[in-house]
Order: sequence, then structure tokens, then C-alpha cells
Amino acid sequence: MRFTCDARKTDQEGHGREVGIPYGSTAKTCPVRSLRAWMDAASVTHGPLFRAVGRDGRAASQHLSDRAVARAVNWAAERAGLDPSRFAGHSLRAGLATTAAKAGKSDRAIMKQTGHRSVAMVHRYIRDASLFDDNAATGLL
Repeated sequence: MRFTCDARKTDQEGHGREVGIPYGSTAKTCPVRSLRAWMDAASVTHGPLFRAVGRDGRAASQHLSDRAVARAVNWAAERAGLDPSRFAGHSLRAGLATTAAKAGKSDRAIMKQTGHRSVAMVHRYIRDASLFDDNAATGLL
């Protein structure tokens, strides 16, 4: 699925950028199917993609605030049995960058997906996922 992203932080001029979202391996975890279901349920045809939902169940017209994203991430972390204080909105971006790096994706490919403009910055987002890969201390004790 091709999607035009209007990310405030990575698109200061407000031009938007196209992002490719691949289908997932299962329907239950597929980002394309989930995104289409949200767009249908929220009647999103233009404007911000991720929006608040009012008490009446209708999607607002303005984008979610960074605080609302953080609350949603905290809620999901807690439901997964994790410590929500260790997660924030940036955890989503860092998780994608880290998982992609661990899978051998190039810095260029990661930057294209995340919108990072410098290799140094994307490396700040990539957590040390390989800390225990080929670790010299493994099996010594």
C-alpha cells in the first residue's frame, strides 16, 4: 500500500512523503488490513490519518497529539504485560528501526521508511539489538 505521510517532525515544510506499507504475513497482524479497517471505520478519506475518537465514537478531524500517541503506546505496553513507563511514541519508530537493522536492512532503506535524514540520527534510534549475537561471553560460565 502506498501512503502519503504528513509527519510533523520529519516533514517540517508540510509537503508529505510517500511511504510503502507492505502486507503482513498474517491477516491478524497485517498493517495494511488494519490501516484500511481504521480508515473505513473512521471515514478517513483525506486529512490526518490518526485521529482522536470522541465519546460518541466518531473520529475527530484533527491529528492525534504526541501525548495521545504516548498514552496509546503506554496502554498497549501495559496490556502486553510490560512496564509502560519504559515506552513512548518514539518506541514505535525505534522498534521499527531496530527490527529492520537486525533483519539486515540497509541504513538507506530504514531511513526511507522512517523519514530520517541522517545516518547518525537513524543510528540513535537503532537499539543495540545485536548485543547478544556472537557475544564473546556466551557459554563461558
